[in-house]
Amino acid sequence: MNNEQIESLTTNYDSRIYIAGHMGMVGSAVWRSLEAEGYTNLIGKTSRQLDLRDQRLVMDFISSYRPDIIIDAAAKVGGILANDQNPYPFLMENLQIQNNLIDAAHKYDVAKFIFLGSSCIYPKLASQPLKEEYLLTGSLEPTNQWYAIAKIAGVKACEAIRKQYGKDFVSLMPTNLYGPNDNFDLQSSHVLPAMIRKFHEAKENNHAPVTLWGSGTPMREFLHVDDLAQAVVFAVEHVLPEYLYNVGTGSDVTIKALAETIQAIVGHRGEIIWDSSKPDGTPRKLMDSSKMQALGWEPLNSLEEGIRQTYKWYLEYKD
Repeated sequence: MNNEQIESLTTNYDSRIYIAGHMGMVGSAVWRSLEAEGYTNLIGKTSRQLDLRDQRLVMDFISSYRPDIIIDAAAKVGGILANDQNPYPFLMENLQIQNNLIDAAHKYDVAKFIFLGSSCIYPKLASQPLKEEYLLTGSLEPTNQWYAIAKIAGVKACEAIRKQYGKDFVSLMPTNLYGPNDNFDLQSSHVLPAMIRKFHEAKENNHAPVTLWGSGTPMREFLHVDDLAQAVVFAVEHVLPEYLYNVGTGSDVTIKALAETIQAIVGHRGEIIWDSSKPDGTPRKLMDSSKMQALGWEPLNSLEEGIRQTYKWYLEYKD
């Protein structure tokens, strides 16, 4: 498959594009990217303005605004601990949000729907790198299975509408994301932003030692959120031939190498202590994003440069 085989749409910079979750890390990046491309009719509502868990409110909103495109970047998200301790809201609230949006988009003939999910939809023990066809071939990671099941339901709902009605509903599954507007709360953040904060605070504390979980040997893939946003713009401007695409860099690093890179960028000169009593998690989690890249999208930010940008953002906005 190559980029000559996909249909490019006539770009209409006036298209009404509703970005659900436009205040979050992903939604705000999508907003910035679309705005930079010249799109002038972007629609966003905060959770206070529109509770996406309320079906009637969502139906009324879509029927009033009649967007041409909906990008679903809204979700209840959190780290392993939050997922494990709150299984019901992570399942139910995510189902409510996406089901309301997908159903309203279908009922009011929204031309294009882009559903954003997560690599956690794939089985815990699937072969590496993770391919789209591995979906539903094995058991999920137990700690975040509730979130994963909700996202799988969203993928399948979009696939069902695509299959039955021929509508342009597509799902993009990003790998581990980081960048501006990330969550740096140590209780609920993911590994990369947590490391940025830990190394920065340790530097400020006379380069105190930093303790990190596990052995540092697991391998993880990281994608700058602006690269995901460009994948979303690509999906806005093309009719993608399949219902599901992975979005990642295709390369990964050890947690130890990640820590050393962040330490160098932050300027921390203290010791790194690896607490091997804490779990490592899955040994490796790499996605195969060759289908998306074959269509013509590719990530542009190197991990080192992306971390530099993110640290700069953190310094500016952390207070």
